[in-house]
This record gives sequence, C-alpha cells and structure tokens, in this order.
Amino acid sequence: MKHIYLNLKRFDTPVEYGGVNRLAPVRDWGAAVVNGTQEALRKYDPAKVEFVQYLPEAHLLGAVAALSENSPVQIGSQGVYRMDTAVGGNFGAFTTNRTANIVRAMGCTSTLIGHCEERNDKKGVLAEAGVTDTGAVDRLLNQEILRAQEAGLTVLYCIGETAEEQERWQEVLGGQLDVGLQGADKSRIVIGYEPVWSIGPGKTPAGKEYITKIARFVKERTGGMDVVYGGGLKADNAAMLASIDEIDGGLIALTRFTGEIGFYPEEYLEIIRLYLGE
Repeated sequence: MKHIYLNLKRFDTPVEYGGVNRLAPVRDWGAAVVNGTQEALRKYDPAKVEFVQYLPEAHLLGAVAALSENSPVQIGSQGVYRMDTAVGGNFGAFTTNRTANIVRAMGCTSTLIGHCEERNDKKGVLAEAGVTDTGAVDRLLNQEILRAQEAGLTVLYCIGETAEEQERWQEVLGGQLDVGLQGADKSRIVIGYEPVWSIGPGKTPAGKEYITKIARFVKERTGGMDVVYGGGLKADNAAMLASIDEIDGGLIALTRFTGEIGFYPEEYLEIIRLYLGE
C-alpha cells in the first residue's frame, strides 16, 4: 500500500493577509481542495494507494461535505489534543483544543501528529516553563496518538532530526519512535520521516542514500511499519522517491515554490502522477 498525504498547513490564508491562498474564498476553500482533486484520483486502485488530506479545523466540515460517494479522498485533521471527552466524564472543557472525538464526529478518518512545526511549538512552550527533558515532547505526542486511536482515527506520526541532532540521529529518531508509539496500535499508524535539517530555502535536500538509510532504520526499529517521506514530495523528487523500495509514499504541501507560490490542485495531481508512474 502506498500512502499519499497532503498537509495544507495554513495555505487557506488569503494573499492580502500574507498567505498563499489564490484558490478560493476562505469559506469555500476546503471544498475547493476536495472538488479539485477527488474525481481525478478515482483512476488509482484504492487497494494499492490511499489519499489523505489534512486541513485546518475550520475547513473540515466543508471538505467532508464536498466528498462524493465512494470518494478516493479521506479527510484528516492537523492534530488532536492529548485529552478528550468521555461518556460520564469530561463533556468538553477543552477551550481552544481540538479533541479526537470531535474530529471523528466531523467526519475525519485520520490525523497528523508530530509534524516538525507541532514539535517546535511544544518545545517552545516547554522551554518557557524551564523543561529541558528532551523526551517530554514525545510523551505528549504519545498521548495524542492514543487519544486519536481511541476515537477510531488512523495516524500519520512524524519524526525527524534537526541539524544539531543529526550526528546522533539514531538516538533521536529511536527515542521519538519508542516513546511516541508506546502502547499504540502500530497497524493503524504510518511513520512520516522529516529531515528537519534539510527543509527550507537554501538548505540541501536529503538525498536518496540518506533517505533509504533512515527508512531502513525505522522499519527495523518498528517491526516493519510503513514509512513515507515527509520532507516534501515534489515534482522534482517524485521519481527519486519512487525508486526507494523502503519508502511507502510521501507528504505533499506546497506544489509551487516560485512565482505565485502555493497549493494548486492540478499541480498536486501531477506530483502524484510522477510518483506513481501512472
């Protein structure tokens, strides 16, 4: 099974507010993403490849409503809270937090946990509190994974090492896997590898040999879990990533990096075509 994930981050923000959304008015944006992709994705065998799109919470209802019958697209949230509602327990005292149960109730089937941007946010909060324990973030993410699975969601769990951590990548990634996956059902989780040290303008992208090395390590450490490349599946690296047997898919974000940068459905579909070779 191949897994093609789409993380739409905050690509809904209009250009006049400093964002990259040229696709649709904000109220229609989630539906526009689904409507611009789902019919073209029907040509792929659902037994061989899945397509999951992670949207900001405000757009989940619109995206779910736009799903056609037997759509090849699944909708997911960009994270869940580490606690949740429960019958006979807490009925919703989680102001500002997105729980797994509400995500499921809104029609989502999956969630993204541990993206490097989420990890950085948690690290920043913990640092302000004087916490230096490097495993604290992974323990919080583990709670999110467990709540997601209790709600019936599948999980894309991201791991990755920074430039400062690269020399001890085995220790760092091993810890993220061991702690983050503790007590979880691995059969409902896919690992997304983000080489944080190579992501961003002016940085050298991770090469085939390095990505292969990491994917093999993850599979050995986890007993063969599926691994996708989270450093960005793009038109210019699709063929390279497709040639790595140990990589089971990729995470797409921006589709255009120059000029009118942003996410464009037709370019997303072209990246998928290049990666799957169909």
